Amino acid sequence: MNEHQSRSILRVFGQPKMAALLFLGFSSGLPLFLTSSTLQAWMTVEKVDLATVGMVSLLSIPYSFKFVIAPLMDRYIPPFLGRRRGWLVITQVALFICIAAMSMHDPRRGLQLLAINALLIAFFSAAQDVVVDAYSIDVLEEREMGAGASLKVMGYRLALIVTGGVALMLADRMSWPTVYLVMAALMLVGIAASVFAPEPVLREGPPTTLANAVVEPFMDFIRRAGPGIAGLLLLFVVLYSLSDRMVQNMTVPFLLAQGYTQTAIGEIRGVIGLAATIVGVLAGGGLVARLGINRSLWVLAAIQMGSNLAYYWLAVSPPSRGALTVAIVIENFAGGLVTAGFVAFLMSLCSKQFSATQYALLSSFMAFARDVLVAPSGGIAERTGWPQFFLITIAAGIPVLLMLPIIAPWTRENPRGAAPHSGEVTHEGPSAVKG
Repeated sequence: MNEHQSRSILRVFGQPKMAALLFLGFSSGLPLFLTSSTLQAWMTVEKVDLATVGMVSLLSIPYSFKFVIAPLMDRYIPPFLGRRRGWLVITQVALFICIAAMSMHDPRRGLQLLAINALLIAFFSAAQDVVVDAYSIDVLEEREMGAGASLKVMGYRLALIVTGGVALMLADRMSWPTVYLVMAALMLVGIAASVFAPEPVLREGPPTTLANAVVEPFMDFIRRAGPGIAGLLLLFVVLYSLSDRMVQNMTVPFLLAQGYTQTAIGEIRGVIGLAATIVGVLAGGGLVARLGINRSLWVLAAIQMGSNLAYYWLAVSPPSRGALTVAIVIENFAGGLVTAGFVAFLMSLCSKQFSATQYALLSSFMAFARDVLVAPSGGIAERTGWPQFFLITIAAGIPVLLMLPIIAPWTRENPRGAAPHSGEVTHEGPSAVKG
């Protein structure tokens, strides 16, 4: 890499919008574990039965319906801060209130009210994700996509470490309601980033009618991919991360059942896991740059299936802090690697003209695996035992391997259905990179 290339990369990463993407990624990831694995830890400590703990994933079902919310956010512009930043602040303030309200509940006495509160968090979190994803696509030039996606994913993964690791450490030192108040305060990071971030400016204005905002993005996606491939693409998006999602859904209950303390889990996730995540995200970006999206999808599918062997090994071994460290390092490295690569894949399928709705459609299908298909995981683990459960999660990745030759042939450069390059987005102000 010569000096000119180094300066060019530093110029790209040094823009205000890149810092905004890092913080917005953090804000986007913050609510997820608070209605899934971290909530499961709270419920497990409070002696809620395992089958109910496993069903917590159903509370996140709003993530599977982002495409219903997205057209509203493309069509209507809030009266402050612009189309993207205005909606960001609205959803983030709502999340701040709802996460803080979790401190008023007790899983033993008011599980129904707690579930309703968690459902509201998931709804506003899904809405925030729609805007963060659209902002990312709109604000980045084509040559900035890799850098921007990596920073957003890094911020997202940092939030998962905080809510899935640091929160557990705090829970051994203070009450769970207080932990949720601390997590609510962290939403202020996203609110500040939204206020000070540059607003992307599109050459074309928002859709003139709600009908256009709903229909045209879907028609464009089907036209580019073809009816048959479009359906197969959506099925591929649903199934791609299923193997990994099944493990993530039950990781904390499994580790607690194995005798590991909340502090041990939180310390290793929060420090060593954080380092592994950062390395994984950067490696994922490098892998896509070197191999291209298609070949990366093959490699990443094999990695996420193989990484589940770490938990199988943990399930058949006596409790050991060293073994726990190795398993969490493998999980976080593989998670960062796969997430960075898969985000690049999803972005490649979107036309910038319909960025919010198309990305919301794809991420909604991806969330379906995380929130609905994994719901029986607790019951499966209860019936089969932990070692067999982790072998089943590996087998869940086999359908993806069978679909890869059609969706992303090894000899083809771009996935089927990928959007043509578009120069529809321009940027104004000091954040723009000219020339």
